[in-house]
Amino acid sequence: MSKEEKLPKILIVEDDERLARLTQEYLIRNGLEVGVEPDGNRAIRRIISEQPDLVVLDVMLPGADGLTVCREVRPHYHQPILMLTARTEDMDQVLGLEMGADDYVAKPVQPRVLLARIRALLRRTDKTPEDEVAQRIEFDDLVIDNGGRSVTLNGELVDFTSAEYDLLWLLASNAGRILSREDIFERLRGIEYDGQDRSIDVRISRIRPKIGDDPENPKRIKTVRSKGYLFVKETNGL
Repeated sequence: MSKEEKLPKILIVEDDERLARLTQEYLIRNGLEVGVEPDGNRAIRRIISEQPDLVVLDVMLPGADGLTVCREVRPHYHQPILMLTARTEDMDQVLGLEMGADDYVAKPVQPRVLLARIRALLRRTDKTPEDEVAQRIEFDDLVIDNGGRSVTLNGELVDFTSAEYDLLWLLASNAGRILSREDIFERLRGIEYDGQDRSIDVRISRIRPKIGDDPENPKRIKTVRSKGYLFVKETNGL
């Protein structure tokens, strides 16, 4: 089966049997291959072994909870993880992002909204041959290769989640230009910034040490007060 004919494979990790079944049926009707796993410990093994195209991961699970699942699989799984949070507090969302989640949706979620988020995440990682034109940016010892979606620092490959990579590429390909949170949200998630979402700030804090930037005194990715973020072209002498 060709890449164009292959259905994206989604794994729903959810212990609410009725909700998982209804979500599975809805996603299948909309052109996705969908599996369900209710147990956190088994989910860790399945995600690593099956390598689905995307994981929909509930926070509250028997066995390992969703945050633990996310943390445990991230070194071995680099596709998108969409976290479902039962509460709307920032802490759930921030912890999920810090563990490596790519996006989150607060429950209860409308099926159409969930499908839209899934499709947006899949579009970011599903590169057609036309999209895979080699694009390479070099900043001192930092090399970002958009053809292979890889990042090297001082010749060493650095591990990034898909969401972290997308944000880094957006900032680096606009080096020297301040990007507001509104700009970043619109271009990466296709939705308007609500003024409260902290996902961009969390990802920036994760990206900085990975590219050799001092989180306490960043020279590569600077926060411009009341404006947004600036990727600095040249750091020598700063």
